[in-house]
Amino acid sequence: MRRRCERLLDALELPADADLEQLVQRLAEVRGRRLVLQARPMLDGPCGIWVAMPEADYVFYEEQTNALHREHIVLHELGHVAADHAPPGRIPVDVALALMPSLDPALVRRMLGRTSYSSEEEREAELFASVFRERRSVALPAGKTSQSDVVHRVGATLRGRELP
Repeated sequence: MRRRCERLLDALELPADADLEQLVQRLAEVRGRRLVLQARPMLDGPCGIWVAMPEADYVFYEEQTNALHREHIVLHELGHVAADHAPPGRIPVDVALALMPSLDPALVRRMLGRTSYSSEEEREAELFASVFRERRSVALPAGKTSQSDVVHRVGATLRGRELP
């Protein structure tokens, strides 16, 4: 699964020190559609969700958490996008309409009739986020390491992966 995540990232041909914005731009280019990130209060549901609409992909993520967690949520959802997992129907219609009030309720109901992600897809999306962060933290020059990169370097070291 890790190799697949690495291949997904390699296929995007991002610079080694790519940031979240570059990842979003590249995924939008590859998919040939806009990719919109939107912070929202996620109520009692998931921390993030990817919604594929005819004109664009939307990633909604919890706004009421710290920056490190917000970034991880977005990277996780982008993992679903990069792997082209079938978007799930795991949020109630009323929540979807609150996230996207301009949408036709019938369209939202049809979208949400789909099945949810498998556990394997969730693990893959989570690993995609981690691999992206690891690559970025390894590529950043000394003195340019962010707090999130430090956390991931420590995690990689604790898992026994040697970092430069």
